[in-house]
Amino acid sequence: MTPSDSTNRTDWLLQAESDAEGGPYRFRVTAGRARTLGRSTNADFMLDAVLVSRFHCSLSVADGELTVENLSRSNGTFVNGDRIERAVLKPGDRLRVGRIELVVSTGDGAPAPD
Repeated sequence: MTPSDSTNRTDWLLQAESDAEGGPYRFRVTAGRARTLGRSTNADFMLDAVLVSRFHCSLSVADGELTVENLSRSNGTFVNGDRIERAVLKPGDRLRVGRIELVVSTGDGAPAPD
C-alpha cells in the first residue's frame, strides 16, 4: 500500500469474534454521515449486549481516517485498552464497547501495515 492509498480510504470494517456476546458482529463504515453504535434498535450498528449503552459511540470517516467518539457517560469506550473520548482508529486497533471487542481493518480486508 502506498502512502496515498491510506489517505484515500473510504471504507472500514469493524469485526468481533463469533463468540462475542450477541455476536458475531461485522460492520462496514463508509465516508458520509456519522454512524452510531449501540444497543438501541435506532442505532445505525446494533450490539445486543448488556454493558453497551443505547447510543454508545459514533463512528465517522473523513479524509481517509476512521474516528470514534464516545457517547456513553457511564460505560466508556476503549481503544487498545485505553478509555477515550475521541480517537482516530488504524487497522489492527481494538475498539471495546461493553464486553465486545471489535477489530478494525480496511474495507478491502488488508492487514495492518508493518
